[in-house]
Amino acid sequence: MNGLTSLEKAQKVVLDSASALGCEKIGLLEAMGRVLGEDIIAPRDNPPWNNSAMDGFAVRWEDIKQDFAITRIPELKIIEDVPAGNMPQKTVGRGEAIRIMTGAPMPAGADTVVRVEFTEPLGDDHVRIMKPEDGQGVHIRPQGEDVKQGDCIIAKGTMLRPGEIGMLAILAKSFVSVYQRPRVAILSTGDELADLDERFDESKIVNSNSYGIAAGVQEAGGIPLLLGIANDHPDSLKEKIYQGLTCDIIVLSGGVSMGDYDFTKPVFEELGAEMNFWKLAIRPGQPVAFGKIQRSLAFGLPGNPVSSMVTFDQLVRLAILKMGGHSSFQRPVVKAVFQETFSKHTDRRHFLRGVLKHEDGVLTVRTTGGQGSGILTSMVKANGLIDVPEDVEHLNPGDTVSVQLLSRNF
Repeated sequence: MNGLTSLEKAQKVVLDSASALGCEKIGLLEAMGRVLGEDIIAPRDNPPWNNSAMDGFAVRWEDIKQDFAITRIPELKIIEDVPAGNMPQKTVGRGEAIRIMTGAPMPAGADTVVRVEFTEPLGDDHVRIMKPEDGQGVHIRPQGEDVKQGDCIIAKGTMLRPGEIGMLAILAKSFVSVYQRPRVAILSTGDELADLDERFDESKIVNSNSYGIAAGVQEAGGIPLLLGIANDHPDSLKEKIYQGLTCDIIVLSGGVSMGDYDFTKPVFEELGAEMNFWKLAIRPGQPVAFGKIQRSLAFGLPGNPVSSMVTFDQLVRLAILKMGGHSSFQRPVVKAVFQETFSKHTDRRHFLRGVLKHEDGVLTVRTTGGQGSGILTSMVKANGLIDVPEDVEHLNPGDTVSVQLLSRNF
């Protein structure tokens, strides 16, 4: 394939080169989206005792069962009130009841809770049971129903979502061990670039790649470090790369093609990089470099903004996720019905920017319009990447295609 590396092989090389970082302890409210670095073992049962699932009265089933059996409305003496957060002090005996709130511990002697809406007060110290419950033991949450002491409740390697955060709070884990976030140095190259805060003339273009890549780093759970812009000179590029060698990953955009001012390859080699590939069999994004400089993974991405974002998504994102402790690296994929006509050569895998929609119960997708590698609006409009395999030459309306989801809200 003219020296082109398949995306599948490139992804395997990247993932084999990346390793999960060490762990750190952080506060519970900072842990959302992070990957757990320890098994969480329950120190006690939850709930720690049988408790009421309803506001009502804790009673003996035998008392109300017998009365209803002979068509008599049970009347019980109220011997205590137990709000949530208090422990009952008395035992329920024959003909007695304890007023109980949701979540309060069940008193000794009681084996059933009657909902308050099934009762009628008789003064301050008696209650009439107007309707029977479904049976003995109803509306009681048993001790350990949710969690048993000694159980592994959340396994190491789990990404923490709101449900896990709530469970950690139940287990009184104010601090939790999580995998560290990889630090990613980001550098753009080219004399034609100017940064956001620079004054520039019509010969310059704004450095958008660094900021798009930085946003991708954050989305994947990494920590971006912007190194600015390197001039089209080997010494400038080398100096900037040296600054980034304290990071886990270095990402350059631009300078990886074959032009007179594309110095990434010789500079990488001069710095002793162990290079794995230089060109991918994909579009957009054929010129992509990957290797290792000292302890840092080094990526050279294309300068065109769409190519830069697509190759970041297909390669760099995977390394960030693995370093952050994740075990799943690919974006979710759905099948959709293509709505257009598309043709290509069978030498490269294409990623078309697409818009997914639900139409009459069918998931459909069409492109965002122009698919040039410099048309950044194609990424702005897209909620998915249409993955067209190398061996597919034509797509027609009605064909089924695979689409990588870019939007969490789709």
